[in-house]
Amino acid sequence: MTSVPDLAPDDSAEDVPVRLILIAVAVTLLFASLGQTIVSPALPIITADLGGLEHLSWAITVYLLASTVGAPISGKLGDLYGRRIVMQGAIAVFVVGAVICGVAWNFGVLIAGRAIQGLGGGSLIVLSMAVVADVLPARERGKAQGVLGAAFGVSTAIGPLLGGALVEALSWHWIFFVNLPVGLAALLVLSRALPGPADSGKRHVDYAGGVLLAVLLSSAVMLSNLGGVLGWSDPATLALLVLCIGGLAGFIWVEQRAAEPILPLQLFRNNTFLVVNGVGFMVGTAMFGTITFLPLFLQVAKGVSPTVSGLFILPMMLGLILASNAAGVVMSRTGRYKLMPTLSTALLALAMVYLATVTGQSPLWAIATALLFVGLGLGPVFSVGVAAIQNAVPVKMLGVGTASANMFRLIGGSIGTALFGALFAAGLARNLSGVLPEGAGAGLSSMSPALVASLPEATRATVIAGVSQALHPVFIIAAVMAAVACLLSTRLEELPLSGKAAGR
Repeated sequence: MTSVPDLAPDDSAEDVPVRLILIAVAVTLLFASLGQTIVSPALPIITADLGGLEHLSWAITVYLLASTVGAPISGKLGDLYGRRIVMQGAIAVFVVGAVICGVAWNFGVLIAGRAIQGLGGGSLIVLSMAVVADVLPARERGKAQGVLGAAFGVSTAIGPLLGGALVEALSWHWIFFVNLPVGLAALLVLSRALPGPADSGKRHVDYAGGVLLAVLLSSAVMLSNLGGVLGWSDPATLALLVLCIGGLAGFIWVEQRAAEPILPLQLFRNNTFLVVNGVGFMVGTAMFGTITFLPLFLQVAKGVSPTVSGLFILPMMLGLILASNAAGVVMSRTGRYKLMPTLSTALLALAMVYLATVTGQSPLWAIATALLFVGLGLGPVFSVGVAAIQNAVPVKMLGVGTASANMFRLIGGSIGTALFGALFAAGLARNLSGVLPEGAGAGLSSMSPALVASLPEATRATVIAGVSQALHPVFIIAAVMAAVACLLSTRLEELPLSGKAAGR
């Protein structure tokens, strides 16, 4: 069995099998991913207990925001200090955030805890992917990234189910407290499985770059979310825009002068870095748009329960897992990878085109099949993209290069979800103006599946048609973005895959 050499000068333990390392990393990734997905079914109960309905979306948004900020910073720290100690720190941060959430006495404390959780969770996802490059040669990484993608897919599928079960059997507090024993186990396994740092020389941490990158990313994500709610001419939105531009200018200035920049600007001259992250940004938009808005359509237009609408994400996750692993196998056996993202994004565009035609009369099996093809289109982008970046960047930038793939995908998802939400809400207001009963309103916030089901048959048909028509532009734009990603992926330069692990 292949093993990774001990990189720490003070460690005398025998070499650790690569299989054990990959199992530890996959479990850690599953642990971090569940932190994001397990909360959704408990939010209505948490809100009823703590109050703060107007802040409900921030329990999700702040986690995504903190994950986006933490990813590149932890990736760089992993390059400087070694993956093990940074992953152990990320687990500790994640668990602390979970405990704060579990004991929260109001919604503000819960949001603060979710932010801390997000910092730890985003860091663990990125570092898990970087460890793969430390212990496996480039030709084998696609297959391993496919396994990690499968772990992420499993968390997306079982997270809501596990969260619902814990809430029903115990209380909502336990969806957070359950992280304590799991986090302790992950700490112990990683301490055994991962090698220590390669040397103990002096390191220069780019603190200014880290702060400015946090300002840039957080203002960009908040701008995309609040712009669609407050309006793009609102003073708060304009202030965020100024902060975002200022953060970008300051970040570029600092990174040009830093000894160890958080996100080296030279990476933006790397073809693989640019193409893969551009594709990831657009694909992230399509993915999060589908996950966010399709369940609402299914509940309102097709009359399915929230649980059943959530289960419709399973075909997408199944397709993602199958395609991600298949792409990794092809990459490992042939050493070729350029064509797979091109074909998969073309498939994604076609699936989005079909979703742009769904109506209240569309059969559920056809929608589920379309979601399967969405997953098949997403899988190779995730597994091949990360492996391609790891193969193209210098070893000393491996962590931050890996982090970039997750960062651009999350930014795309956040911005896309906000813009799609504004587009969808505007379509609803336009299509349903004067249709709903007096006092029901025409906006997204006031319409519920129960309200639609209680309407007279003729009015209900009109409402369902209006919801379908409001959703169509969302998927049309997602299809266009997938098509642009397909064209962009043709510009990817296919580099020979290294036969060595980066950590050797």
